Amino acid sequence: MSNSTAAIEAVKISSGYGQIPVLREVSLYVNAGEVVALVGANGVGKTTTLLTLAGELPLSSGVIRLAGRPTSAPLHQRAREGLRLITEDRAVFMTLTVADNLRLVHKCFDEPLAIFPELEPLLSRKVGLLSGGEQQMVTLARALTGTTKVLLADELSLGLAPLVVKRLLGAVRAAADRGMAVLLVEQQVRNAFAVADRAYVLRRGKVVMQGGTDELKTRISEVEASYLTSNMIEAEERATS
Repeated sequence: MSNSTAAIEAVKISSGYGQIPVLREVSLYVNAGEVVALVGANGVGKTTTLLTLAGELPLSSGVIRLAGRPTSAPLHQRAREGLRLITEDRAVFMTLTVADNLRLVHKCFDEPLAIFPELEPLLSRKVGLLSGGEQQMVTLARALTGTTKVLLADELSLGLAPLVVKRLLGAVRAAADRGMAVLLVEQQVRNAFAVADRAYVLRRGKVVMQGGTDELKTRISEVEASYLTSNMIEAEERATS
């Protein structure tokens, strides 16, 4: 279903890597002020979806709209329009201090430190010496502030303790409550559903389930079963290849 008022929208997009197709006519949208979760097993196309929406991967077919306008612009141009992409490997400069990492986006630290006051005593410390959770706070502090209108976030919780994950996802939810549009890729479906308004479930490059998270929480066993199905299919394919 198309939504002309969406902050970002994909209409039947297909893409992949070279001659290898991954996404098959995926349609989704995210409105300003909401968190939308994109969930599914490893290898089903979640990261590919984000990279395609961000302009890092070309479309094979379909249309991407940013603020209602079709776009084929590369990532740096979409960034100028307020799109931010957080990859799963943490977008920080390890040899720079926390202050220098923040300074790449902000002249004043008031806004990022208001989101993560935990970073204030760490401003002079090199990011490479921080914990994984603190590094992810630096990443989010840059992405959730300034001119950001759309955030595409890939596996924020990867390898982090539950309390840290709750803190990060809470900051994402608060940013959406202030008007940001967030597409959140998560493998841990229950974490995602705790903060998301709606969700799409991917399997083998296609959307197989979608809806409000209140409804999908009542079908959690069905959602999680789609993960098991994807993993079984992939295992069978590896065994016969």
